[in-house]
Amino acid sequence: MFIESPDLAAEPGIRHAFFTREGGVSTGIYASLNGGLGSADDPSAIAENRARMARHLAVEPESLISLYQVHSPDVEIITGPWPGERPKADAMVTTASGLALCASSADCGPILFCDSEARVIGAAHSGWKGAVSGVVASTVTAMEKLGARRERILAVLGPTISAAAYEVGPEFVERFKSENPTFTRFFTASERAAHAMFDLPAFIAFRAQEAGIGRFVDLALCTYGDEERFFSYRRTTHRGEADYGRLISAIVLE
Repeated sequence: MFIESPDLAAEPGIRHAFFTREGGVSTGIYASLNGGLGSADDPSAIAENRARMARHLAVEPESLISLYQVHSPDVEIITGPWPGERPKADAMVTTASGLALCASSADCGPILFCDSEARVIGAAHSGWKGAVSGVVASTVTAMEKLGARRERILAVLGPTISAAAYEVGPEFVERFKSENPTFTRFFTASERAAHAMFDLPAFIAFRAQEAGIGRFVDLALCTYGDEERFFSYRRTTHRGEADYGRLISAIVLE
Protein backbone atom coordinates (compact mmCIF):
# COMPACT_ATOMS: atom_id res chain seq x y z
CA MET A 1 0.00 0.00 0.00
CA PHE A 2 2.87 2.42 0.69
CA ILE A 3 6.61 2.91 0.33
CA GLU A 4 8.81 4.52 2.97
CA SER A 5 12.09 6.33 2.54
CA PRO A 6 14.69 4.99 5.00
CA ASP A 7 16.12 8.50 5.25
CA LEU A 8 12.79 10.09 6.19
CA ALA A 9 11.92 7.19 8.47
CA ALA A 10 15.10 7.90 10.45
CA GLU A 11 14.04 11.51 11.13
CA PRO A 12 12.53 12.02 14.62
CA GLY A 13 8.96 13.22 15.02
CA ILE A 14 7.92 12.66 11.42
CA ARG A 15 5.63 10.17 9.68
CA HIS A 16 5.41 9.82 5.92
CA ALA A 17 4.29 7.54 3.11
CA PHE A 18 4.60 7.35 -0.64
CA PHE A 19 1.31 5.57 -1.26
CA THR A 20 1.11 3.20 -4.21
CA ARG A 21 -2.04 2.38 -6.21
CA GLU A 22 -2.60 -0.75 -4.10
CA GLY A 23 -4.91 -1.18 -1.12
CA GLY A 24 -7.96 0.87 -2.05
CA VAL A 25 -11.54 0.43 -3.22
CA SER A 26 -11.56 2.14 -6.63
CA THR A 27 -12.13 0.01 -9.72
CA GLY A 28 -11.31 0.02 -13.44
CA ILE A 29 -8.64 2.46 -14.55
CA TYR A 30 -8.59 3.89 -11.00
CA ALA A 31 -7.85 0.59 -9.30
CA SER A 32 -7.38 0.74 -6.48
CA LEU A 33 -5.97 3.41 -4.10
CA ASN A 34 -6.78 6.49 -6.16
CA GLY A 35 -6.41 9.60 -4.01
CA GLY A 36 -6.96 12.16 -6.73
CA LEU A 37 -9.65 14.71 -5.84
CA GLY A 38 -9.43 16.01 -9.41
CA SER A 39 -10.09 12.65 -11.06
CA ALA A 40 -13.49 11.51 -12.40
CA ASP A 41 -13.52 8.50 -10.07
CA ASP A 42 -16.48 7.82 -7.77
CA PRO A 43 -16.19 10.48 -5.01
CA SER A 44 -17.17 7.96 -2.33
CA ALA A 45 -14.34 5.66 -3.42
CA ILE A 46 -11.85 8.53 -3.34
CA ALA A 47 -13.07 9.48 0.14
CA GLU A 48 -12.61 5.92 1.41
CA ASN A 49 -9.17 5.68 -0.16
CA ARG A 50 -8.08 8.92 1.45
CA ALA A 51 -9.55 7.84 4.79
CA ARG A 52 -7.35 4.73 4.63
CA MET A 53 -4.30 6.90 3.96
CA ALA A 54 -5.24 9.17 6.86
CA ARG A 55 -5.57 6.18 9.22
CA HIS A 56 -2.15 4.93 8.20
CA LEU A 57 -0.66 8.36 8.97
CA ALA A 58 -2.67 8.63 12.23
CA VAL A 59 -4.46 11.83 11.23
CA GLU A 60 -8.11 12.72 10.73
CA PRO A 61 -9.38 12.44 7.11
CA GLU A 62 -9.92 16.20 6.92
CA SER A 63 -6.28 16.68 7.94
CA LEU A 64 -5.05 14.97 4.76
CA ILE A 65 -4.31 18.27 2.98
CA SER A 66 -4.23 18.53 -0.83
CA LEU A 67 -3.82 21.49 -3.17
CA TYR A 68 -5.39 22.28 -6.53
CA GLN A 69 -2.13 21.68 -8.42
CA VAL A 70 -1.42 23.85 -11.46
CA HIS A 71 2.28 23.21 -12.32
CA SER A 72 3.41 26.42 -10.62
CA PRO A 73 6.20 27.47 -8.21
CA ASP A 74 3.59 28.70 -5.71
CA VAL A 75 3.69 27.62 -2.06
CA GLU A 76 1.05 27.76 0.69
CA ILE A 77 1.83 27.96 4.43
CA ILE A 78 -0.59 25.60 6.16
CA THR A 79 -2.03 26.07 9.66
CA GLY A 80 -5.06 23.77 9.44
CA PRO A 81 -7.51 22.02 7.11
CA TRP A 82 -8.98 24.11 4.28
CA PRO A 83 -12.16 25.95 5.28
CA GLY A 84 -13.31 25.94 1.65
CA GLU A 85 -11.91 25.29 -1.83
CA ARG A 86 -8.35 24.10 -2.24
CA PRO A 87 -5.97 26.92 -3.20
CA LYS A 88 -4.16 26.73 -6.52
CA ALA A 89 -0.51 26.01 -5.76
CA ASP A 90 1.99 23.17 -6.01
CA ALA A 91 3.75 23.11 -2.66
CA MET A 92 2.95 23.65 0.99
CA VAL A 93 4.83 23.87 4.27
CA THR A 94 3.85 23.80 7.93
CA THR A 95 5.00 23.70 11.55
CA ALA A 96 1.61 22.37 12.71
CA SER A 97 1.36 18.85 14.12
CA GLY A 98 -1.20 16.38 12.87
CA LEU A 99 -1.53 17.75 9.32
CA ALA A 100 -0.57 15.43 6.47
CA LEU A 101 0.77 17.52 3.60
CA CYS A 102 0.07 15.71 0.32
CA ALA A 103 1.54 15.85 -3.16
CA SER A 104 -0.64 14.24 -5.82
CA SER A 105 1.11 12.78 -8.86
CA ALA A 106 1.02 10.36 -11.77
CA ASP A 107 4.46 10.83 -13.43
CA CYS A 108 5.40 14.26 -12.04
CA GLY A 109 7.75 14.28 -9.08
CA PRO A 110 6.32 14.18 -5.54
CA ILE A 111 8.87 15.64 -3.10
CA LEU A 112 8.66 15.43 0.70
CA PHE A 113 10.80 17.85 2.73
CA CYS A 114 11.73 18.11 6.39
CA ASP A 115 13.96 19.91 8.83
CA SER A 116 13.23 17.76 11.87
CA GLU A 117 15.32 19.95 14.18
CA ALA A 118 13.19 23.02 13.40
CA ARG A 119 10.05 20.85 13.05
CA VAL A 120 9.21 22.20 9.62
CA ILE A 121 7.90 19.96 6.83
CA GLY A 122 6.87 20.46 3.22
CA ALA A 123 5.43 18.66 0.22
CA ALA A 124 5.74 19.66 -3.43
CA HIS A 125 4.48 18.50 -6.82
CA SER A 126 7.10 19.03 -9.51
CA GLY A 127 6.55 18.28 -13.16
CA TRP A 128 8.87 19.85 -15.70
CA LYS A 129 7.04 23.19 -15.56
CA GLY A 130 7.32 23.40 -11.78
CA ALA A 131 10.94 22.32 -11.89
CA VAL A 132 11.81 25.00 -14.45
CA SER A 133 9.86 27.76 -12.71
CA GLY A 134 11.39 27.00 -9.29
CA VAL A 135 8.97 25.08 -7.08
CA VAL A 136 11.83 23.41 -5.19
CA ALA A 137 13.51 26.73 -4.35
CA SER A 138 10.14 28.27 -3.43
CA THR A 139 9.44 25.43 -1.01
CA VAL A 140 12.84 25.79 0.65
CA THR A 141 12.38 29.56 0.99
CA ALA A 142 8.96 29.08 2.58
CA MET A 143 10.40 26.52 5.01
CA GLU A 144 13.12 29.01 6.00
CA LYS A 145 10.45 31.57 6.84
CA LEU A 146 9.12 29.05 9.38
CA GLY A 147 12.53 28.52 10.97
CA ALA A 148 14.13 25.80 8.85
CA ARG A 149 17.69 25.99 7.59
CA ARG A 150 18.27 24.84 4.05
CA GLU A 151 21.50 23.04 4.90
CA ARG A 152 19.51 20.86 7.35
CA ILE A 153 16.66 20.10 4.95
CA LEU A 154 16.17 16.55 3.71
CA ALA A 155 14.15 16.22 0.49
CA VAL A 156 13.03 12.86 -0.91
CA LEU A 157 11.73 12.37 -4.45
CA GLY A 158 9.10 9.65 -4.72
CA PRO A 159 7.79 7.69 -7.73
CA THR A 160 8.43 9.75 -10.88
CA ILE A 161 8.60 9.00 -14.59
CA SER A 162 12.15 8.02 -15.52
CA ALA A 163 14.26 9.15 -18.46
CA ALA A 164 13.77 5.73 -20.06
CA ALA A 165 10.03 6.46 -20.44
CA TYR A 166 9.96 10.23 -20.99
CA GLU A 167 10.33 10.93 -24.71
CA VAL A 168 9.87 14.55 -25.78
CA GLY A 169 9.82 16.50 -29.03
CA PRO A 170 12.25 19.14 -30.32
CA GLU A 171 10.13 22.07 -29.07
CA PHE A 172 10.46 20.70 -25.52
CA VAL A 173 14.25 20.58 -25.79
CA GLU A 174 14.32 24.11 -27.22
CA ARG A 175 12.25 25.36 -24.28
CA PHE A 176 14.95 24.12 -21.90
CA LYS A 177 17.82 25.39 -24.07
CA SER A 178 16.27 28.86 -24.13
CA GLU A 179 16.16 28.80 -20.31
CA ASN A 180 19.79 27.70 -20.03
CA PRO A 181 21.91 26.09 -22.78
CA THR A 182 23.58 23.80 -20.22
CA PHE A 183 20.21 22.11 -19.58
CA THR A 184 20.81 19.99 -22.67
CA ARG A 185 22.72 17.65 -20.38
CA PHE A 186 19.39 16.37 -19.05
CA PHE A 187 18.49 14.98 -22.49
CA THR A 188 19.73 11.92 -24.36
CA ALA A 189 19.02 10.79 -27.90
CA SER A 190 15.78 8.98 -28.64
CA GLU A 191 15.27 6.26 -31.23
CA ARG A 192 12.89 8.65 -33.03
CA ALA A 193 14.42 11.37 -35.17
CA ALA A 194 14.38 14.87 -33.64
CA HIS A 195 13.15 13.48 -30.31
CA ALA A 196 14.95 13.07 -26.98
CA MET A 197 14.59 11.36 -23.61
CA PHE A 198 14.26 13.78 -20.69
CA ASP A 199 15.60 12.97 -17.21
CA LEU A 200 13.08 14.71 -14.93
CA PRO A 201 14.42 13.15 -11.68
CA ALA A 202 17.95 14.37 -12.49
CA PHE A 203 16.65 17.85 -13.26
CA ILE A 204 14.74 17.98 -9.96
CA ALA A 205 17.90 16.81 -8.15
CA PHE A 206 19.83 19.62 -9.85
CA ARG A 207 17.24 22.15 -8.68
CA ALA A 208 17.54 20.80 -5.12
CA GLN A 209 21.32 21.15 -5.27
CA GLU A 210 20.92 24.70 -6.60
CA ALA A 211 18.64 25.51 -3.66
CA GLY A 212 21.33 24.43 -1.19
CA ILE A 213 19.37 21.55 0.33
CA GLY A 214 21.43 19.52 2.78
CA ARG A 215 20.35 16.11 1.52
CA PHE A 216 18.41 15.05 -1.55
CA VAL A 217 17.34 11.44 -2.09
CA ASP A 218 15.76 9.99 -5.23
CA LEU A 219 13.92 6.72 -4.57
CA ALA A 220 14.47 5.90 -8.28
CA LEU A 221 10.98 4.46 -8.84
CA CYS A 222 9.49 4.85 -12.33
CA THR A 223 5.74 5.40 -12.49
CA TYR A 224 5.49 4.48 -16.16
CA GLY A 225 7.42 1.24 -15.92
CA ASP A 226 5.71 -0.23 -12.82
CA GLU A 227 2.00 -0.49 -13.65
CA GLU A 228 1.29 -2.80 -10.72
CA ARG A 229 2.24 -0.19 -8.15
CA PHE A 230 1.89 3.21 -9.84
CA PHE A 231 -0.52 5.31 -11.86
CA SER A 232 0.95 7.03 -14.94
CA TYR A 233 -0.53 9.87 -16.96
CA ARG A 234 1.73 9.07 -19.91
CA ARG A 235 0.80 5.38 -19.89
CA THR A 236 -2.88 6.36 -19.84
CA THR A 237 -2.30 8.76 -22.74
CA HIS A 238 -0.51 6.11 -24.81
CA ARG A 239 -3.46 3.75 -24.29
CA GLY A 240 -6.08 6.37 -25.08
CA GLU A 241 -7.81 5.94 -21.71
CA ALA A 242 -10.24 8.61 -20.53
CA ASP A 243 -8.62 9.38 -17.17
CA TYR A 244 -6.07 8.15 -14.64
CA GLY A 245 -5.66 7.69 -10.91
CA ARG A 246 -3.40 9.81 -8.74
CA LEU A 247 -0.77 8.70 -6.27
CA ILE A 248 -0.54 10.45 -2.92
CA SER A 249 2.74 11.18 -1.13
CA ALA A 250 2.34 12.62 2.36
CA ILE A 251 4.34 13.83 5.36
CA VAL A 252 3.13 14.75 8.87
CA LEU A 253 4.65 16.10 12.08
CA GLU A 254 3.81 13.93 15.08
